[in-house]
Amino acid sequence: MCGIIGVLGMAGSHEANRRQILELSKLLRHRGPDANAVWGDDAGATWIAHERLTVVDVSDAGRQPFFIERPEGRIIWAMNSEVYNHEHLKAKFLEGVQIPTKSDSAVPGYLYAKYGEISNEMLNNFDGMYTCVLYDEAKKEFVAFRDPIGICPLYWGRGADGSVWFASEMKALQKHCTTFDIFPPGHVWRSSTGQLERWYQPDWINMDHIPDNKVDLVALREAFEAAVTKRLMSDVPLGVLLSGGLDSSLVASVAMRHLQEAENAFDRGQPLHTFSIGIKGSPDLVNARKVAEFLGTRHHEFHFTVEEGIDALKDLIWHIESYEQVRAAVPMYLLARRIKAMGIKVVLSGEGADEVFGGYLYFHKAPNREEFQKELVRKVTRLHQWDVLRANKSCFAFGLEARVPFLDKAFLQLAMNIDPAEKMCDREDKPDGVHPRSEKYILRKAFDT
Repeated sequence: MCGIIGVLGMAGSHEANRRQILELSKLLRHRGPDANAVWGDDAGATWIAHERLTVVDVSDAGRQPFFIERPEGRIIWAMNSEVYNHEHLKAKFLEGVQIPTKSDSAVPGYLYAKYGEISNEMLNNFDGMYTCVLYDEAKKEFVAFRDPIGICPLYWGRGADGSVWFASEMKALQKHCTTFDIFPPGHVWRSSTGQLERWYQPDWINMDHIPDNKVDLVALREAFEAAVTKRLMSDVPLGVLLSGGLDSSLVASVAMRHLQEAENAFDRGQPLHTFSIGIKGSPDLVNARKVAEFLGTRHHEFHFTVEEGIDALKDLIWHIESYEQVRAAVPMYLLARRIKAMGIKVVLSGEGADEVFGGYLYFHKAPNREEFQKELVRKVTRLHQWDVLRANKSCFAFGLEARVPFLDKAFLQLAMNIDPAEKMCDREDKPDGVHPRSEKYILRKAFDT
């Protein structure tokens, strides 16, 4: 993962523009403190910059922007990503193509070189979290795209000179763009058409789609186990954020169980690290400690005071670029710094479960299954402005990557197509004869084995 900038149509001299891009890229260096590089075309109008956090292929072969040299002109791209199925993509679409790096971020450029485009159909084969900017010198084509749920942040804007800008955080755009906005999740922009196009179109995203599929608890459990296991992919140390609640405890439990068998995990043969933070004596710390002891993780507990939380607010808001989610972001921000200081670069976290399964208390007031489902869709499709934004940016303030298995594409396709009546709360109903149908009941039952 990293920070990226892409610019098309910038006015001014090559040297002056390069200095500006370097300064703007520096504003994203907390996202990628391990290396940086900048590329610009001869005219100084098109730029791609990258601030690197080394996670997959930590060698210089994984340094970005990537290039493919061709007689007719280079292909240049930078990607902020964890593409969990990148080996599958290579085997299926790039057989025989020599790629000089094991980085998952290398895949888009080689797909573009072979097929002449990154089609919507091709994007639907990607499995992970990512944003990408790519430029084809021969066609003068610029492409930008973002993952389905918007786990990786991306913003875009227009300069007074007509230039089009893309960046991982708004702070890199604000001085040079007269207008800028969120680049929407699941969309792609191509300079050849000038159109923003939705490439991710699952059936559940339609507000009028009310599924009627009965829950398959085994399939639900297996889909979540697969979502967690694929997120163990790393060439650097990895841990789990553990609050002691249901969501993070399930993530930790599955990670602990599958860490040794994961083919692409750095930490095989080592105990799983879990992390929690809070004010001394808080119930979350007690619960996290109990879960860690039960699972047998190597648990790390940290504390902060109210004053330390208040002291962090100004810097925190600068990093997350929002006044939403500040309360929840404070402990995550303070914990991220402690975790990174221990040499951990990647953590798994439990964001998304409440939105997918209706875990918030106000869901008890849903008048019917139709309104319950519509609220689930509304919450999930806006997570890039709320919990996901907070998890990504508060961790990346210190170059720590957060992964969210509850928002796995395949898991969402299954879980969001369950009849919403199965997710609704009814304290009087005890489907198993013992436990009331409380919030996230089916998620609990899927692991009640």
